[in-house]
Amino acid sequence: MTIDSFFEPVEEYLWQKKYPDNSFFDQIHYYGELFPDLKGVHLALVGLKEKRGSKAGESTERGSTEIREKLYHLKKGQASYRIADLGDLVLGEDLESTYKNIQQVGEWLMKRQILPIYFGGTHDLDVGQYLSYEKMEKLVSMLNVDAKFDLEEKGNKAESHIQDIILHQPNFLFSYAQLAYQSFLVDPNIITVLEKLYFDHVRLGEVRKRFKDMEPLIRNADFLSFDISAIQSADAPGAINPEPFGLTAEEACQICWFAGTNEKLSSIGIYGYDPYQDDMHNKTAKVISVMMWYFIEGFYSRKDSLSFQSSDYIKYRVSLDDKPNELVFYKSIKSGKWWLEIPHQDGDKFGRLSTIPCSYSDYEMAQRGEIPERWINAQIKLM
Repeated sequence: MTIDSFFEPVEEYLWQKKYPDNSFFDQIHYYGELFPDLKGVHLALVGLKEKRGSKAGESTERGSTEIREKLYHLKKGQASYRIADLGDLVLGEDLESTYKNIQQVGEWLMKRQILPIYFGGTHDLDVGQYLSYEKMEKLVSMLNVDAKFDLEEKGNKAESHIQDIILHQPNFLFSYAQLAYQSFLVDPNIITVLEKLYFDHVRLGEVRKRFKDMEPLIRNADFLSFDISAIQSADAPGAINPEPFGLTAEEACQICWFAGTNEKLSSIGIYGYDPYQDDMHNKTAKVISVMMWYFIEGFYSRKDSLSFQSSDYIKYRVSLDDKPNELVFYKSIKSGKWWLEIPHQDGDKFGRLSTIPCSYSDYEMAQRGEIPERWINAQIKLM
């Protein structure tokens, strides 16, 4: 299988422009007259035009082009980029066919250790992003950043797609976490359901209050789905469903940086942009382009091997009075990040990891004789 047939070229006026010296555009390969050679590529930009998942979003199909226009003008970062812009994904005959196209492209790229960055389109396209992990024969963890939960039983796909992911069979979703939801937009019954499933959820106020504590949660994700409606409309007026309250653009970029530095994370999608709703300067497209820029910079700042028996990690054992009798922590010498060991289950066909990201405060809690909630929840999920 080749993937060039899944894509349309970047619009010609974008690659015919003259860009500033050392611009982002000058440092990447792109699908213009020819499809780029992907040998040695680390990251692949995948534009999405699909809008059939939402009744809103009058000009969503233009979103990827507007985002590119802002992204290409940004300055290159510190690293030596190996990035290809594959152009825009060809739409399927129906919405489900588009999901399938995303799934096949994602599978192809990740099999070759190329991380896809999806941008544009409606938020339900993360269904295709999730399905691209189906053949990996392991459980995966999802991080969703959204003002709502999109778990409605009725309505369009953009309002119910998370339900499709959670209920999908075969089930290969190990954990789900949602950041920055707004309580007045969420049915309390949904919160109850998520808690019964031991899924993490952090409302906007808590994210803001404990922002640094969000890093281990972000570091636990295999893939990130970001609906820009989670960003306040003052910073992102071009969301399909803009909200007056939400994350700042700066906070959104920080989340993308954390995600980029996560060695475990293998795909990201930034969804929900409608140029028709944006201001005259396309401010929201600029915000999304900078989010992508920070993710890329984070990716090229990855330091950890996740090989915890190597000399790159310090192992700490904490004795407890009750079961478990001992907790084992690892600290990276290179990054200063912490992990907590979870007893491994032999014969686990899904290849679950035996460690989970944690923070120094979890280590301090264990020293006081308390079991961190992360450890308890991970144990329950592994039962």
